[in-house]
Amino acid sequence: MKRIIVKRLLNAIPLLIIISMIAFLLIKLAPGDPVRSFVTPDMAPEDVERIRQSLGLDKPIYIQYFLWLQNIFVGNFGYSMITKRPVLDMILERLPATVGLMGVSLIVTLIIAIPLGLFTAVKKNSLFDRIANLISYIGISIPIFWFALMLIYLFSLKWGLLPSMGMRTVGSDSVWDIIKHGILPCTVLAFQNVSVYMRYIRSSTIHQLEEDYVQIQYAYGANKTTVLFRHVLRNVLLPIITIIGLSIPGLVGGAFITETVFSWPGLGLLGVTSIFSFDYPVIMAITLFSSLMLVIGNLFADILYSVVDPRIRLRG
Repeated sequence: MKRIIVKRLLNAIPLLIIISMIAFLLIKLAPGDPVRSFVTPDMAPEDVERIRQSLGLDKPIYIQYFLWLQNIFVGNFGYSMITKRPVLDMILERLPATVGLMGVSLIVTLIIAIPLGLFTAVKKNSLFDRIANLISYIGISIPIFWFALMLIYLFSLKWGLLPSMGMRTVGSDSVWDIIKHGILPCTVLAFQNVSVYMRYIRSSTIHQLEEDYVQIQYAYGANKTTVLFRHVLRNVLLPIITIIGLSIPGLVGGAFITETVFSWPGLGLLGVTSIFSFDYPVIMAITLFSSLMLVIGNLFADILYSVVDPRIRLRG
């Protein structure tokens, strides 16, 4: 298993390099100039050009990329053009907030989606099944930012139950205060994922309930609960593991919107701020971290495959 993990991580290096090349090219081709952030009306053209040279923006694009890549291989992510702080320090400061929000929303998603998907499959075409499907269609269809704004309006402005922005209240360091601030953004991320996961689990469960091994278990005298949770659930979890691995980048993308709406101090808010200020080193570092999350998510899915299905472990 260790050999397979190391091999997958080594194979991910060329993939990350290709992603970084595309991201670097798109950033450079995007309209805008980071030098404008430093220009004042009384500056001479020579001063503006001197700033451009100090930032290394006067070199050709491919030279800028190889210089950046060379620094990445030695663990140097550069400095922010705006704050002048090390990019790695800025990311490590924001990473716990994003990982915590993503992790809690994923756990909430699984806790709700798995039993809900199983129950709607068993109660196929019932009133409960139709209501759950209607809610899932709504969760898949509505935009994340609109749902976030509706929650802020209802729970913060109208009813005053939960805070609308930030991660902490000024002057408060309690855990409960962080939980209250995280309820709304976590709900926004989990609602759409529950809708997607529930439909996958429902469809897979309906298919598994029609298999011969289920009828054999009933013939041996097993009850519905035993068949559902000891036999069907194991086969249902296999495609869900794939969805979990592939949904990690989606959580990062959703965090960009959610963190911006709720002013949650994570990588998403940092990324949006960096994009508007043309802070190239920070944008590239966040892109690289997001791509790395995708690779780790797929690797995590492969490991879970071998845990859930022994046949895959034996073949490996």
